Amino acid sequence: MPLFGRGTPESVHSRLVRGERVLAHAPVSERAGGDRTLTATTHALYLPDGHRVVWSDIDRADWSPDAMTFVEEGVGSRSVPLCSPDSPGGAVDYRRLAETVSERVTSTILVNRFVPYPREESSSGFRLVARRSPGGSDVHWRVHLGEGLEADDPRLSDAVSRALAALREQMGV
Repeated sequence: MPLFGRGTPESVHSRLVRGERVLAHAPVSERAGGDRTLTATTHALYLPDGHRVVWSDIDRADWSPDAMTFVEEGVGSRSVPLCSPDSPGGAVDYRRLAETVSERVTSTILVNRFVPYPREESSSGFRLVARRSPGGSDVHWRVHLGEGLEADDPRLSDAVSRALAALREQMGV
């Protein structure tokens, strides 16, 4: 039996850090270029072009019949074209990979709290999210502003600071 999962590119295995394991992988469309494999490990998502995205940097991921699209913190939206039923080799079952991506992204979230703004009864507001990389100890807080809120609003900045301080004290994070 091979040491690594069949079909996982050597380019991924050679980049794994100590203790990192491949959890799931699947072929992707030729349009993806690179090694044409999307690989999920215990620490990160490896894209066909060789880019490695740690789980705590993925804000959300969506799957469609044509692509896996995700938002990478500080980079923006990325899309990986998937194999279609009429691709050489036919359709690919991406369920295991999708479940692994979902579980790994979710496991990095320590706190996820919506704070209404500008008033307590507002339906708009901001979200405070604390995340930790797999195997890491540092906690990184992120603020996600709701639609229509302006980052340069000094009242909003003050509200975020107060809410973050209260939440950190309450959660001990």
